[in-house]
Amino acid sequence: MTELEDRLERFETLTAECELIAKLATDSTKREFYLKLAEHYYELADETRRAVATRAAA
Repeated sequence: MTELEDRLERFETLTAECELIAKLATDSTKREFYLKLAEHYYELADETRRAVATRAAA
């Protein structure tokens, strides 16, 4: 597994963890925070996924 694939896996895990925490949060401020954090990790995972695909195609 390459470094990029490791990062992709980590970002996907962090996204899922933040979504779960947001779902379980009783405080609306914390819920919003973890939803935004999950969105950020999702975007990082998406960018990394594209980078992996680009390298694979090269």
